[in-house]
Amino acid sequence: MDDFTIARIVHVVAVLMWIGGVAFVTTVIMPALRRDREAADRLAAFHQIENGFSWQAKIWVMLAGASGFWMVWRTDLWGRFADPHFWWMWAMLLVWLVFTIMLFILEPLFLHKRMAASPHPQLDFQRMERAHRIILLASIIATIGAVGGSHGLW
Repeated sequence: MDDFTIARIVHVVAVLMWIGGVAFVTTVIMPALRRDREAADRLAAFHQIENGFSWQAKIWVMLAGASGFWMVWRTDLWGRFADPHFWWMWAMLLVWLVFTIMLFILEPLFLHKRMAASPHPQLDFQRMERAHRIILLASIIATIGAVGGSHGLW
């Protein structure tokens, strides 16, 4: 087995765990909180649950980024970013960038403090739920594009 194969295995598992976690949070945890908690308590309950997943998401996102970069660098695939047929390369990169900025910059430096002192937690929960749905949809599109594109579909 060569280093590229190992990088691809790491990449696929990291994306599976990362996006699978986002899907679980978006389609199971958030609806359960909306259904079972009072509107004013949803945001606090979400943050309590999220603390168990946050460190895992950071690890998976770092592994996905490192392995993706390694594969592009190792096989000199930089030219794909200039070819419209490889739109899915940009899709993967942009989804990864959004999560990286969110997990490592926005959440720890701004969002957690802002939401902890929120005068409208129910509104913040609704916004967060909407943002999760949008980023999950973008992640699914990027994943479909990447799997199809890496097998010559596009």
